[in-house]
Amino acid sequence: MINITLPDGSVRQFEQGTTSYQIALSISEGLARNVLAAEVNGQVWDAGRPIEQDASVKLLTWNDTNGKATFWHSSAHLMAEALEALYPGTKFGIGPAIETGFYYDVDFGDREFSSDDFKQIEDKIIELAKNREEYIRKPVSKADAIEYFTEKGDEYKLDLIRDLPDGSITFYTQGNFTDLCRGPHIPNTGFIKAVKLMNVAGAYWRGDETRKQLTRIYAVTYPKQSELTEYLHMIEEAKKRDHRKLGKELELFAFSEKVGMGLPLWLPKGTALRERLVRFMQTAQVKAGYEQVISPHIGHKNLYVTSGHYEKYGKDSFQPIKTPQEGEEFFLKPMNCPHHCEMYKTKPRSYKDLPVRYAEFGTVYRYEQSGELHGLTRVRGFTQDDAHLFCRPDQVKEEFKKVIDLVLYVFSALGFEDYTAQISLRDPDNKAKYIGTDENWALAEQSIIEAADEKGLKTVVELGEAAFYGPKLDFMVKDALGRKWQLGTIQVDYNLPERFELEYTGSDNQKHRPVMIHRAPFGSLERFVAVLIEHCAGNFPLWLSPEQFTILPISEKYEDYAKKISDILKDSDICGLIDFRDEKIGRKIRDAEVKKIPYMLIVGEKEEAEGLVSVRKHGQGDLGSMTIEEFKTQIIKEITI
Repeated sequence: MINITLPDGSVRQFEQGTTSYQIALSISEGLARNVLAAEVNGQVWDAGRPIEQDASVKLLTWNDTNGKATFWHSSAHLMAEALEALYPGTKFGIGPAIETGFYYDVDFGDREFSSDDFKQIEDKIIELAKNREEYIRKPVSKADAIEYFTEKGDEYKLDLIRDLPDGSITFYTQGNFTDLCRGPHIPNTGFIKAVKLMNVAGAYWRGDETRKQLTRIYAVTYPKQSELTEYLHMIEEAKKRDHRKLGKELELFAFSEKVGMGLPLWLPKGTALRERLVRFMQTAQVKAGYEQVISPHIGHKNLYVTSGHYEKYGKDSFQPIKTPQEGEEFFLKPMNCPHHCEMYKTKPRSYKDLPVRYAEFGTVYRYEQSGELHGLTRVRGFTQDDAHLFCRPDQVKEEFKKVIDLVLYVFSALGFEDYTAQISLRDPDNKAKYIGTDENWALAEQSIIEAADEKGLKTVVELGEAAFYGPKLDFMVKDALGRKWQLGTIQVDYNLPERFELEYTGSDNQKHRPVMIHRAPFGSLERFVAVLIEHCAGNFPLWLSPEQFTILPISEKYEDYAKKISDILKDSDICGLIDFRDEKIGRKIRDAEVKKIPYMLIVGEKEEAEGLVSVRKHGQGDLGSMTIEEFKTQIIKEITI
């Protein structure tokens, strides 16, 4: 018998060789019907794979991230089977699950392939799925694997096999299709009920531009047709909310090839929105005891060698700036933290001085590959709402909890209500990726885990996702469409204070190292604005809107009255404009709706005579007439956060 520990901590005994499916069946038939795979001692296994020794087991369904990933990876195999049936001689590269479905890289030979072929492939996938073929796992020797794919003439699989050690190779077969794969997979193809091929692109084999370009087919599958329909509706809604589209329509930002790829230009309205976010954060930071600082856009190479950023990010940085002085090199700033370390060192520190909290909206630069650039979400120059806290070890947890409070305040003010805190830890099996001692890593990781627990956060733990200098707490936020974004991060760092030899004098009159906390509730302003645009579809909270009102005179006779209203509102820091165009009022209203301006104030003969404004609200329509003071009072109340 073996002991199986379930997620609730309960321990059950089963015969050696039992499977996760059998464990699920012992709990309920309904659960067993929905089990796609299982986590066995933290590794995802097939539900039908025998468990030979004591283990912790978590059963995975469609509601689990790893359950979806297994479902989609299995779907990639099924799509490959359909392609092989429809287009004999097709060769296959890799077919992984991704965040929203899967893809497979395919070599069709001389055959032309386009989206016109999608329907035929989708029909074939569903036809094959109905056979309910099992996914069968089979360990094979390296020699047998090479022989199998040599006979098939598939050079891509042979290329992959060369890198695999003998004894680690497995095949998976379903129906008439066998693939090189480590798995895991769902029990059978019958779980796959709905499929949609999304798009097709080119992809060089193994990302090498000197090798053949394959056809990458993206697709998504679901266990129910209704869920696929809902997903496709969400995709259409996402297109309408695309921040690149709305950013152009609302005149927020632009890009110019002459300026450079990935370097956004903030237009007046976008700058107004951005500056309001900055003021909002600065106000909150002052209340929380932060001091504002400014550091230069460049730094000497030695600064980043000391910090470790040169070693870790040198390839992703812009080329060094060489000066006339021989051997002198500067870099565009990739991070703000080394600069803040040098600020801390400008004078002696006592234990009574700590914590020191430096905050900066600092612009940093990373040389992202051109193919990875995407609107504001992936750029080469971006501004972080960065802060670095230097504190005593006994202050770390309390300071960390205060930063959590600040992050949650930001989310609340901007309407992000669905979030999970991801505890990102070091990969214990690959410590070479990180700097610092095991002791310091253990202290830092424990501080984060305890702080998140004490604040009652909903958390998940991810190994290998830590920064190279320390663990972190990343906030994963769901937007209005249910998409997940990483916004806001808090990191504990024992290593940079060591590298920069930061000190403070303790109560024992001895020198001690402070601990650094890195934090950025927005992350970067660019990415945050992009997510915010898509979350609210460009309908910003009134306090953030670049234009909070527009005054629509019925004719030019009432323009002076419109100017009077505008002056009164602007004296109270309520921002807007007057539509002076010689257009009918209906056209002016429609245009204001398209521009998503929150309030429209219509003025004509009656309004001027009685000192009123006729108020319309974006998306709601007519609110009736009110005095200028009544409207001003209402707006001030609405923009107070």
